[in-house]
Formats: sequence, C-alpha cells, structure tokens
Amino acid sequence: MHVVVLGSGVVGVTSAWYLANAGHEVTVIDRQSAAAMETSFGNAGQVSPGYSSPWAAPGVPFKAVKWLMQDLSPLMIKPTLDYQFYEWMSKMLANCTEGKYQVNKGRMVRIAEYSRDCLKTLRETIDIDYEHRTGGTLQVFRTQKQVDGASKDIDVLRELGVPFAVLDRQGCVSKEPALQYVQDKIVGGLQLPGDETGDCFKFTQALAARCEAMGVKFLYNTQIDGLIMEKGDVAGVKTGAGVIKADRYLVCMGSYSPMLLKQIDMRAPIYPVKGYSLTLPIIDESRAPVSTVMDETYKVAVTRFNDRIRVGGSAELAGYDLTMPEKRRANVNFVVSDLFGGGGDMERAEFWTGLRPMTPDGTPILGATRYPSLYLNTGHGTLGWTMSLGSAKFVSDLMSGNKTDIDPVGLGIDRYPFAYAG
Repeated sequence: MHVVVLGSGVVGVTSAWYLANAGHEVTVIDRQSAAAMETSFGNAGQVSPGYSSPWAAPGVPFKAVKWLMQDLSPLMIKPTLDYQFYEWMSKMLANCTEGKYQVNKGRMVRIAEYSRDCLKTLRETIDIDYEHRTGGTLQVFRTQKQVDGASKDIDVLRELGVPFAVLDRQGCVSKEPALQYVQDKIVGGLQLPGDETGDCFKFTQALAARCEAMGVKFLYNTQIDGLIMEKGDVAGVKTGAGVIKADRYLVCMGSYSPMLLKQIDMRAPIYPVKGYSLTLPIIDESRAPVSTVMDETYKVAVTRFNDRIRVGGSAELAGYDLTMPEKRRANVNFVVSDLFGGGGDMERAEFWTGLRPMTPDGTPILGATRYPSLYLNTGHGTLGWTMSLGSAKFVSDLMSGNKTDIDPVGLGIDRYPFAYAG
C-alpha cells in the first residue's frame, strides 16, 4: 500500500517510520527544505507523560483573566475578528469542568505514556542521538497556594498510575542542585520521574535519515495546495510539483491541518497557539539544570541538553502570526535568569517561535475519517514531541488493519459534533 504523509515534523516523520516498518511504500511531502523546520524545530524539549494535561481545566477561565493582567504573563491574546478563534475558544471553555478535565487528561496520558514506551523501544532498536536524558520533570512552586492547588492533579496522577513525588524545598534542590542558589524563591515541587528530555529537531532529522535509508521518499520544498475528491473519497494531493496519488493519505500538518481539511468540508477544531523558546550555550555546569524544570508561576520549562539550555513557554493566541517581538522574550528570559542565572550565556541565546496545534480538549485527533482513504494525526498542542511516537504507531496500526496497543475510544475526529459540513 502506498501512503502519502503530509508534513515532515516529528509527527509526520514518526508516522513515516512506523508505516515503512509495516511494509508500506511511503512518500512524505513538506513545503520546507528539510524535516522538523517548523514547530518541531525549537520546542521545550520535554517528553512529559506525567505533565500531559489539557489547558481546559477547572479554574482556568479565572486564572486566564489574572494572567492577562500580570507582568510577564504566560498568556497573551491578540484581538481578532477571526470566527475560528471564537468558535475554538467556546469549545475550550466548555471543557473546563472537573468531569471533562479528568476524561481529557486520561486520554492524553494514555497516548503520552504509550509514546514514551515506544520511544524507549526505538532507542533499543536503533542507535539514534538526540541528547536524551531520563531525569524526569520537576514542577517548582513559588507559593504555598500552588502547592495546595496541585492536590487535584496529584489525585488524577494517582488514579492513572503515573509515578510522582511531592517534594519540599530541600527535595527540589536534591533533584536539581543548581536551585540551591535560589532556594528561597521556591517552597516545594512535584517530581515526575517517568518523564524524559531530548532535542526534538535532532531526533526528527536523524529518524528522517533512517526513513530515507529504508526507501521512504521525501518531497521537500513542495507546497501542499489541496486534496482531490473523486466519488466521495480522497483520490490525490494537489502540490506545487503536480498531483500525487496514493492508496492512503495521512494529514500531519499541525496548525495548518484545518485549512487543508476545510476544502473537503471537514471541520478540525485546531487553533494555533504561539510559543517561544530560547536556546543558550552552558557556561557554568553548576548553575544549569540537569533535566527539565517547569516553573508553575510563569508556565515556562527550562530543559537541559548536552551543552545547551532550552527555555520554552508562553501561550499567545495571535492566529498564524510568526513575528517575534522582543517584548515576548521577557517571560522566558526572566525564568532562566531567575532560577538558573549564570548557567547559560544570555548574550548568545537564540530566540525562536512556533505554532502549537491545539484542540479544545487537549487530545490530538488520531485515526480514520468518513473518507476511507484519509487519516489524521494532528492537533497535539504543546505535546507533539511527547505524543509523537505513540500517535504514529497507533495510526500506523489502524491504517495497516492491525489491532492497536491502546484503546482508540475518544481519540478520533468523531468525538466532535459537526466535524463534517455536509
């Protein structure tokens, strides 16, 4: 079976890997010059099953108002007349109930833990260098109110069987020794030992090379213009290089998936959430993190690669705007300087932005559609790296007619009413 994969980010390339290993002929199409050149390029570097939570949670609407009014806000909303934004926001707010939060988090952790296991299996199968570490994630709390507020998340983690440890100030320092210099700024933390870190860009590029060696064809610098419909099914892809036909088509285009699907009367409720990152060379090991530290106050993650620190965070609802105002740098700048000051060279920091494809319930959209030839693997939000391998293996098994390793209930586009216009 010939499968065309649309998109060469980490989700598209991992999909190509599993499909090729299942014996299929695979062609990957992307407008960029190489794999992982957009959202997968500069993300926070976390593989965080334990931290997999929907943004739609009880209390978030009130927190959002507070965030918008504070200095160094983790949330920014650009005024817009875009109907898609208001439709997505209304669906997101509808998911901010206790019951829906638990269901959505359960789905997300199901995919994320499976994905981490797939990543571990891959490392045991092939030699792939992406600066990975297995030291877990440490969520640090600056106030006692944050510590108390974590109790509900802890209850969900316990119910789902996710390993965790509640730490006091000294416990945080024992996990991340560089915090000893600023221990007066934190009151406690939550450690998720099952989490990992690694450079998503390096991983995706290395796996793409492996795919090519297996015979996967990559068509870079190729614009994807639309899908061709014949007799109620997808029959081809219109590209800048002409029409490309296959037996099956898999959409892995992140935030740009809704634009493509809208042409064939599909409504994928995905909205781009802009994030920013800094990458700093390490200049003092003793003041650098050893794994990932998530600052609960500012919603910024500080992650250790081999000789670099990656700082990622902020959520800006500004449509498809990819400009990088210097004032947006302040949030990520502050956190790394405040917690790990002197660890990295700020003067040589590289500033980056990308669009995370967010669904209103946080769960990606995976699997079949009403069109027999069309499948989806998109909408992973901030967790594309975390969920990529599990999502790809799951969708590959579906497309190959195999039994999936995880429960498919609630993962497809059919969980959304009015997913199709016709």
